[in-house]
Amino acid sequence: MSLETIISICLGIGLSASVGFRVFLPLFALSLATFFDVWQLNDSWQWIGSTTALITLGVATVVEIFAYFIPYVDNLLDSISVPLAALAGTAVMLSTVSDLSPVVTWALAIIAGGGTAAAISGTSSATRLTSTATTGGMANPIVSTVETGTSIIMSIVSIFLPFLAIILVFLLFFVIFKFYKKFTSPKIKNH
Repeated sequence: MSLETIISICLGIGLSASVGFRVFLPLFALSLATFFDVWQLNDSWQWIGSTTALITLGVATVVEIFAYFIPYVDNLLDSISVPLAALAGTAVMLSTVSDLSPVVTWALAIIAGGGTAAAISGTSSATRLTSTATTGGMANPIVSTVETGTSIIMSIVSIFLPFLAIILVFLLFFVIFKFYKKFTSPKIKNH
């Protein structure tokens, strides 16, 4: 496996993690990177760098970001975000991975790309649901800001420092695991 292939896998996983927070933002970042020749995508995915794709994904990104600041719309978006994130994460991996057989590329795309995006999106949705239940939705704009910021940072790091992105993805999964354990472990009462 070449260094270029490893870097493309790191890019795909990093952007897939970013997709878990915002579906369109990482796709827009990838479109920008392709448009400005920062990244070369697989031949069948070159359209992502077109002006039409750049404008479409840019508008979708802005609409998605602002929609998450509207009460109740944010929860509605969360209800559809997990399957959309899984699809977008898979697409991102398919577009970035190079020099692998189609079987390996698809397996990586579905498992690493779609799986990473779905896991992070599911955790993000659970966080917003908890925020809505405990604060009546008052903290949801803070959650939205953190998610958008994380998606932006992960997208930028993924494009410019793919090896760092993969480390950040492992760190994200570690934090998710710790929170999961904290909230699911049985509470022992002292008498």
